[in-house]
Amino acid sequence: MKIENAMLWLWEKYGGDILILGQRLVAVALILIAGKIVIHLSRRLGNRKAAGKIKPDQTLSSVLKTIIHYGVIIVCLIMILDTFGISTTSLIALLGAAGVAVGFALKDTLSNIAAGIVILFIRPFQQGDFIECASVMGTVREVGLFASNLETADGVFISVPNSSLWGVPLKNYSRNLKRRMDITISISYSDSIESAFRVVQDIIGEEPRFLKEPAPQVMVQSLGDSGVGITLRAWVSGSVYWSTYWDQMKNLKEKIQEAGLIIAFPQRTIHLADNSLARFRDLPDNS
Repeated sequence: MKIENAMLWLWEKYGGDILILGQRLVAVALILIAGKIVIHLSRRLGNRKAAGKIKPDQTLSSVLKTIIHYGVIIVCLIMILDTFGISTTSLIALLGAAGVAVGFALKDTLSNIAAGIVILFIRPFQQGDFIECASVMGTVREVGLFASNLETADGVFISVPNSSLWGVPLKNYSRNLKRRMDITISISYSDSIESAFRVVQDIIGEEPRFLKEPAPQVMVQSLGDSGVGITLRAWVSGSVYWSTYWDQMKNLKEKIQEAGLIIAFPQRTIHLADNSLARFRDLPDNS
């Protein structure tokens, strides 16, 4: 009886507080369950493939899931504190002031993060693209929030801050499906331009990697000091650009020589006038 009387006394005195605490605990449990559901749904949504042929960027999906995860945790924490009657206004103000202070201290890092987020959404390049920006050139291996990792053609690893890749002109050699190729070779002024044109036209007809549209062209590119520049201009698929370029550089040189044409190279002819030679002969000999 003493235990029952003690329980009744506690209930009569603290029953209301116990009910309020129970309600708050139930509310906290519901908040945690809802937050867990939101995080789970965001992960499932991030793992799904987009409609059609477009696939989600792995880095972008990872960043979005991380942002949503910690964002949901912060919101749940604020709601739980508010449920227990703790004022969150001062806490939010404190977090805001701390964020401003951290922002000033880490402005360069935050600029890299901002640039990384913009790159991930706008996607001027993605993993596997060959890009050139300022003095940096290479294949993109990873796009992160702070920096992007590139690999040069000779296998050198380069880590580039995202702020250096955003806000400046950037070339993406892999974005377009086709590229134009210009190969110029100089022939002597004494050679026939029509003969050179026929040689280049034969090369075009024998190369299946050249696209039919736009049609390949042969033109006189320049009249230089030492020779006439003949240019082969053709479009090829981006995936075979360099292999085609190297093959045709070798092929063009050999075909031009087989046709009996002379490949021009820089040279100068010096003429000495007779009166100049006479003046040199009339100079006194100081030896």
